[in-house]
Amino acid sequence: MKKLLVVVDYQNDFVDGALGFPGADTLDEGIANLAQSYLAMGDHVLFTFDTHGEDYLNTREGKALPVPHCIAGSFGAQLYGKTQALCCETCANSQIHTIYKRTFGMDPQDALRLRKDLGDVDEIIITGVVTNMCVIANAAALQATFPEAEITIDAVLCRSFAPELHEKALDVMEGMQMNVIHR
Repeated sequence: MKKLLVVVDYQNDFVDGALGFPGADTLDEGIANLAQSYLAMGDHVLFTFDTHGEDYLNTREGKALPVPHCIAGSFGAQLYGKTQALCCETCANSQIHTIYKRTFGMDPQDALRLRKDLGDVDEIIITGVVTNMCVIANAAALQATFPEAEITIDAVLCRSFAPELHEKALDVMEGMQMNVIHR
């Protein structure tokens, strides 16, 4: 049984940086511990990174959300806390995969490359931020890429700046036949 843990955009700028919000920091230990257990069992971990250039404010997203964040190469674009330390300690590990994305969801070409690298995946667990934006967009992309995988959203390891939107996004993902646990 092939398993994949997905950590969506758990980056400094979404925790305590430009777009940080209360409660995002509380995910760190749980995400790092879960990733560590996946790696110890020989399973795979995917980190997605929201990644923008210096021209961010001129993009469609930048015009709608005029707050520069996750600029490539910046501290804000790095993973947060213990999760960053875990990734740095094991970055050469073939079980760790990364996708740098320019918008909420991963590019279809990146998703297909992940599918080629991993082959069939039986189980996908998704964690990270922001539930009603990047988490839901990447969950949908993963469902399209791995249509036979059982997809689970760990609600206590996801957060949004708006708790009511977090709950609505979880409802939508349940409606898309994904499992939501720890709600």
